[in-house]
Amino acid sequence: MALTQTDLDNLDAAIAAAELEVQLDGRRVRYRSTDELLLARKHVAQVLEGQGASGAAGRRSSYRPTFQTQRGW
Repeated sequence: MALTQTDLDNLDAAIAAAELEVQLDGRRVRYRSTDELLLARKHVAQVLEGQGASGAAGRRSSYRPTFQTQRGW
């Protein structure tokens, strides 16, 4: 599901109107509480900020896994 500015606008409108049901990416979503709706709004805003920073691909970061072993098994 690709999030868009329209999705963020829909969340903002729902928050302003104290509604718990929102249309996101062509789907109707019903949140259980205003807190859950605010968390969803925060998530969408963060995703959109990441897309704007370096294009549609989003931010890239390196990840280096570390491994531990236990001897004596």
